[in-house]
Amino acid sequence: MDPRELIKVGKIVGTHGYKGSVKVQLLTDFPDRFQPGQKYLVLRAKEALELTLDQCSPHGGMMLMKFRGIDDMEAAEQLRNVFLNVTTDQLYPLPEGSFYHFQLIGMQVEDVDKGPLGQLAEVLETGANDVYVVKSDTYGEILIPAIKQVVMAVDVPNHRLTVKLLDGLLGEQ
Repeated sequence: MDPRELIKVGKIVGTHGYKGSVKVQLLTDFPDRFQPGQKYLVLRAKEALELTLDQCSPHGGMMLMKFRGIDDMEAAEQLRNVFLNVTTDQLYPLPEGSFYHFQLIGMQVEDVDKGPLGQLAEVLETGANDVYVVKSDTYGEILIPAIKQVVMAVDVPNHRLTVKLLDGLLGEQ
């Protein structure tokens, strides 16, 4: 399994108790994806391990999880700092016009007037709207608000994002 084809949905940040439970920081907007019987892949020392969820409950902004076969604190400790991953076929469908961040990272970004700008390097979550960080040889780092007035088209199959920049976004007068 190519690690680049896996999507992180949680990170095991510690143990809880002595019977193999772990504390998981969620990395998904869909906490209901964590249901008993669900399977997750973890990569540990170049080894792929499939974990099956037995129990799950909210706990202080995180989730407590118990996986089948992880029955003591020592086994749980071996999972500290590993990511719970799913494959693309396990992703929840998004509404029309919404995209997973991993689908956007690496896209070539072009402005309808100025042409090619660079490559989308990062998506910042600001609360009001996401901000796309574009690395450009010509303009340096460009921060583009992910709003309808700016984002004209997202072409996932061709890995291309078309924008119409607002005045002043490139530091021009």
